[in-house]
Amino acid sequence: MSAEAADRVAAVTSSRPGTPLQTSWFEFLLDDSLLEKHLQKSNPDPAPVQLIIQFLEQASKPSVNEQNQVQPPADNRRNRTLKLLALKVAAHMKWDLEVLEKGLTIPVLNMLLNELLCVSKVPPGVKHVDLDLSTLPPTTAMAVIIYNRWAIRTIVLSSFPEKQTKPGPHQINIVLEGAVRLKKDFYVHTMRTLDLLAADTAANGETESSTAGLRISADELHCQVHYDLGGIFFHQGCTDLPIYEKARDHFRQTKELLKKLDSTVHVHLDEKRLAGYWNACRVDITNRGQKMVCKLHFNSLQAVIEAFIKDNISRSLPNHFRRSVLREFLYKVQQGESGLDEVCHKLCVCNAVRDTLEGEILSVRFQQLLLKPSKQVVDFILEVCTRSLEKDRPSEASRRNMANFLKTLCESLEDLSLVFVVSSHKLFMELLKEEERKVLVEQMRKRSATINLSAKPLPSFYDIPASASVNIGQLEQQLILSLEPRRIRQILIELHGLAERPFWRVNSKWEVPPDYINVILGIKDNLTKDLVYILMAKGLHCISIKDFAHARQLFSACLELVTEFSPKLRQVMLNEILLLEVRAHEAMAAEGSKERPPPDLVSRVRGYLEMRIHDLPLRQVVGEECVAFMLNWRENDYLTLQVSPSLVMNNPYIKLGQLLASTCKELPGPKESRRTAKELWDVVVQICSISIQHKRNSDGRIGLIKQRESSMGILHRYDDDIVNEVTAEHLSIWPSSLPNIQAVDVEAVAVTVKELVSYALTLNPNNQSWLITQADIYFVTNQYSAALNLYLQAGAVCSDFFTKAVPPDIYTDQVLKRMIKCCSMLNCHTQVAVLCQFLREVDYMTAFKALQEQNSHDAMDSFYDYIWDVTILEYLTHIHHKRGETEKRQIAIKAIGQTELNTSNPEEVLQLAAQKRKKRFLQAMAKLYF
Repeated sequence: MSAEAADRVAAVTSSRPGTPLQTSWFEFLLDDSLLEKHLQKSNPDPAPVQLIIQFLEQASKPSVNEQNQVQPPADNRRNRTLKLLALKVAAHMKWDLEVLEKGLTIPVLNMLLNELLCVSKVPPGVKHVDLDLSTLPPTTAMAVIIYNRWAIRTIVLSSFPEKQTKPGPHQINIVLEGAVRLKKDFYVHTMRTLDLLAADTAANGETESSTAGLRISADELHCQVHYDLGGIFFHQGCTDLPIYEKARDHFRQTKELLKKLDSTVHVHLDEKRLAGYWNACRVDITNRGQKMVCKLHFNSLQAVIEAFIKDNISRSLPNHFRRSVLREFLYKVQQGESGLDEVCHKLCVCNAVRDTLEGEILSVRFQQLLLKPSKQVVDFILEVCTRSLEKDRPSEASRRNMANFLKTLCESLEDLSLVFVVSSHKLFMELLKEEERKVLVEQMRKRSATINLSAKPLPSFYDIPASASVNIGQLEQQLILSLEPRRIRQILIELHGLAERPFWRVNSKWEVPPDYINVILGIKDNLTKDLVYILMAKGLHCISIKDFAHARQLFSACLELVTEFSPKLRQVMLNEILLLEVRAHEAMAAEGSKERPPPDLVSRVRGYLEMRIHDLPLRQVVGEECVAFMLNWRENDYLTLQVSPSLVMNNPYIKLGQLLASTCKELPGPKESRRTAKELWDVVVQICSISIQHKRNSDGRIGLIKQRESSMGILHRYDDDIVNEVTAEHLSIWPSSLPNIQAVDVEAVAVTVKELVSYALTLNPNNQSWLITQADIYFVTNQYSAALNLYLQAGAVCSDFFTKAVPPDIYTDQVLKRMIKCCSMLNCHTQVAVLCQFLREVDYMTAFKALQEQNSHDAMDSFYDYIWDVTILEYLTHIHHKRGETEKRQIAIKAIGQTELNTSNPEEVLQLAAQKRKKRFLQAMAKLYF
């Protein structure tokens, strides 16, 4: 690469942190040995799961025929090779479903495993339950087992334990139950056996022999399959004892095999989850009614509570199981069973403390419990907190989380006597510093003086009696100021207890996007409607002022709330949370962070762009910023290679993003890259054309407007076109003319370019090309002082503040002439004369005309020391003699008399004298204009 090309690449990439160039997917098609070399790297980029995604996305891309109709992917050699490459990557990963499930979406992993079934020669059209695994070739049987293991794991991972709608095990279990009856070793495809299949050398039966592929011992496979079967039976058998017993039996065999195995290379399971399952499956059977009771070492209700407290330290029970136990008791309360209210409260407290220790958000149910707790409840909370911290040395994170929990507890209690119970407790004194304790207690006293809630127990969450002493105005003021979701909810409950009116209208500055307003106002419950509206409005406001921490809390609370009743609003909140994370990461980048976005965020952005949910309100800005995010972080391969053609056709922002990405990728490339640049040019010209000028309506959507009546703008139509007046990088790739210049809205182009360059300079203020472009914009809009400032900045950043010569490709003759005109328009005529020397051919006519001006606003003779051209100095002597300015004439004569300016000197000496004066002059100009 030439030095000039290298400079171009550096200029393009200087505004964002650089990353090594990724190996493109198509390179693996061209070089058979590249994949294995790539995967053997310590940290390959792209990562293996990303390669699988790229290969399968390319292999499954639909084609478009001559009638512009979308056709299914072609069954050709290219696509078959891509699918085989994806399988080889999975083989390199030893078919580890744990890793594959984390990195691949369900549709992609389903496609991968179906390809495995295909290449493994699983008989087509035959149900897996009808296959006899013992008669199949080893790799074929293993492909069936892997697929069915994944199917079961997907069901387990995407659901909570629930009652079966139909009795009896699903057919999907039968294949795996057959696998654990086989007592022989198993073999799975490797990269080598897949290569043999591709080379059609399997005719000798090598890939179907009993020893082809990677060997997995029977015990290893049985251990893994027993674990997977235990998981599916556990999820099917919450109220069906025989199925629950099957789950227990499979988990028992898993534990036994784990102890037996010397090596567990091919066993991938979560041992903590296994321990939780095992505890949950210890059951008692009562002869009366055959009713199953999950014991978890429980012999009584108190034992249930004790076990939950102990588990807060060991954390062996899965959180979802603990919640399911609480739900079971709540269900019994709803069915009329008495004496269980206290148990429900205590289990709720135990779960809340577990959430606290793990840094999770407190549940809505626990927050409801804190609205009007009894002293017994508060005492129990403190007991659980004390017993849940590790006895010897609790971790710093646990101590910090518990301290925050106790502060939240104090802030939630309106009864000062209960606040005193908490603040005087030993654990409170240990975890909070003295100053923190004093401030907190004082805040509680002040708040108690303002609001005095009734001590009457609360019958339900929505039925909150409030004291008559509570002033609605005070509560509304608190509602406006609060950013704490739990407090907002509590205030709204109190307000609805005092008056029935829409409290989302309390503050006229609370705004939600017009796209969502109908869905939110369609919520039937008035309290919920107010809460959703206010949480979203406050969250959006926090994003606008870059308070992302509070925005996350508000949006998370809103998401938790709407998940309970509206899938549509749930997706809306997920979209808004995505936009929040995108803006938060871009804000970090703008502040100088070089950290790349996490893969999860990139994956979520892709998911949004590919999302197709009918009747879902979508904000246009989310799509715009998702595409901008992908461009900013150079996810060019996704935009140019992986995004589906249908998305490009249906989403104009993806189309524009794809063109931008393609043009950026091809910038250092050959002349052929101009084709993509021409497409981008045509799209931008169309956007900026008056006949289809886009404008955002009041509802945030894009509409079409006709030509503006106003003639006001940055440039009038008869002036020089800004495109020809402003210089920029890479002008050579764009078309040199416009077929219909009159149709282009020059005003819109000028404003857009100015804003774009201004923003670019906030990211990289030392980019010389951008500084010149911004200076040109100021120049053509007659802002000469600002233009000269930026021209000087551009020279300063590339010459170490003029201690070196400014490169001639920065101070071209065009730039120098503009600097001369700027000085002339500012009546700095001596500066004009000095700058005329900088041109490749000294412009004596302009210099002499400038020196004739007597109304000069610069220091005139103080600049004579920067003139090295003897002809200009002689003219100065003549002018001052003619005007009778003896003192100034002497200064000019003294300048001429300097020995280094003697025309008889060698050229090198004269050049050195000129360079020295150039640097000193530019430094003096910088002091004047910076």
